[in-house]
Amino acid sequence: ATVVGTDPSTDIAVIKIEERKLPAITFGNSDDVKVGEWVLAVGNPFNLNSTVTAGIISAKGRGHIMENSKSGNQFPIESFIQTDAAVNQGNSGGALITTDGQLVGINSAIYAPNGTYAGYSFAIPVNLVKKIINDLIKFGDVKRPYLGVSVDREKFDAGDGAHVGEIAKDGAATNIGLKPGDVITKINDVPIFSWTELQATVSSYNA
Repeated sequence: ATVVGTDPSTDIAVIKIEERKLPAITFGNSDDVKVGEWVLAVGNPFNLNSTVTAGIISAKGRGHIMENSKSGNQFPIESFIQTDAAVNQGNSGGALITTDGQLVGINSAIYAPNGTYAGYSFAIPVNLVKKIINDLIKFGDVKRPYLGVSVDREKFDAGDGAHVGEIAKDGAATNIGLKPGDVITKINDVPIFSWTELQATVSSYNA
């Protein structure tokens, strides 16, 4: 395989394999997954090839910096899907799938105070993955849209939308009339409950 492109901020790479008629997984819609829904995590933890673990969607839109389960580095992810499926070193890059076999995320990180799985694993939503893949193939890097708003820090986790703190003079937000204090609750048909969900949804669009 040859490397087509990499995106350090999400720890995702695209590689090209010179082969045809390989089996492929069906991409689902990560916006449609619900908290409490059963999912399966597939990976190679501790060199145990093709291990499958089960869990539920514990939360959506987790945006904190988590510990990378493979390298131990810390890196920002725009919006995680949190699950309680067991994920350990070697699971990074593996599929998070629904019970009907649709890909909804790429397993990427764990919360591991002791270095191993402690009940919390995190996956990059497939809708964001698709945008990253397309950009890496087309441009060689990822083109991220610029809305031009910053969060109201006092209401970062309000849960009723993305609370706008400041507006950049050169961003799209100024042109459409957004103001400090506004609350963004939906982008097109996608409901927005948190700042990290806003970031992930905006990032899934083309620049």
